[in-house]
Amino acid sequence: MKTINDFNFENKKALIRVDFNVPLNDNFEVTDTTRIEAAKSTIIKVLEDGGAAVLMSHLGRPKGVEEKYSLKHIVQKVSEIIGVQVQFVEDCVGANVSEAVSNLQNGQVLLLENLRFHPEEKLGDVAFAEALSKSGDVYVNDAFGTAHRAHASTTIVAQFFTDKKCFGNLLAREIESIDKVLNNSEKPVLAVLGGAKVSSKITVIENILDKVDHIIIGGGMTFTFVKALGGKIGNSLVEDDKMDLALEILDKAKAKNVQIHLPVDAVIADSFSNEANTKTVPVNEISDGWMGLDAGAQTVSNFDAVVRQCKTILWNGPLGVFEMESFAKGTIGLGNSIDKATQNGAFSLVGGGDSVAAVKQFGFANKVSYVSTGGGAMLETLEGKTLPGIEAILN
Repeated sequence: MKTINDFNFENKKALIRVDFNVPLNDNFEVTDTTRIEAAKSTIIKVLEDGGAAVLMSHLGRPKGVEEKYSLKHIVQKVSEIIGVQVQFVEDCVGANVSEAVSNLQNGQVLLLENLRFHPEEKLGDVAFAEALSKSGDVYVNDAFGTAHRAHASTTIVAQFFTDKKCFGNLLAREIESIDKVLNNSEKPVLAVLGGAKVSSKITVIENILDKVDHIIIGGGMTFTFVKALGGKIGNSLVEDDKMDLALEILDKAKAKNVQIHLPVDAVIADSFSNEANTKTVPVNEISDGWMGLDAGAQTVSNFDAVVRQCKTILWNGPLGVFEMESFAKGTIGLGNSIDKATQNGAFSLVGGGDSVAAVKQFGFANKVSYVSTGGGAMLETLEGKTLPGIEAILN
């Protein structure tokens, strides 16, 4: 696996695909700088070698050129974080870009305009990718969040850099972290799978059954399992058409000697609201008119015992509707358990939009071993797929 550390960028221009798809408020201010900070070490490496960096990214889902999705809004924030005044050009291909790139001196950084202002980006257009390739001597992919898309800037462009392409530090760490969980893990290995639906995690569960010793199931998908096992779940979220599948998963796990841990109690509510009436009941005894919205205290305690004995932990999905304070205790409890296990030497990887949001919200981001930056990309990797953006560098 070629990384940025295998190259010296002296007098070279690195064309770096970053993931600066960051949230902006109504004043176009960046409200979460995680993705920019994650790219910093890759950019600094190029500059310290004595080279220049040309950055390309998308932002949002523009339909054609839309001012509100212009990357000019983030130039100042990127400059602050990197510590170098970033230059900006109002396109990503064409004469103006060629001129800006040729004028770029060693030690300087240029940010190109939103790639998705051109429909050819998402179409993976070869001519567009070739035009992008003219802006650098070496291609560096550091955008894990888009590595599962075969877009022009993430995949196709790599073919114009035969032996001059590599992974940036962020993407290399993502690959190593997931590989550590799936292929080089210290046992026992635990996967915590939460979130709303079984259907979105089926392929993940099937792929990791051979690699884990324990699976904790939480969140809304709990109730498809509980109902399949004959429990009463009231008005809780359920996928009735996935109940047979849930039983099949339990059978497969048993055959492979993987222990599946389900919640034993639930915090239930009489409406989907932070102000709802709540009580804690056994997870399989929920009355009609009530719905399970969080893991109960006994479940948190049971899960803590499982987490504490594991040496490798993957956390993908919350245990409850943590966005509402009344139903956040289960997810916070799990975070505390994973924090303690990590302090005791376990390797913990958090990935997937909701669990990443939860670890940030509750202050666990610096207490786990690694927080993945790519939701969809991480899920596809866990499903056993090779991502096009990664394959393009390896080929």
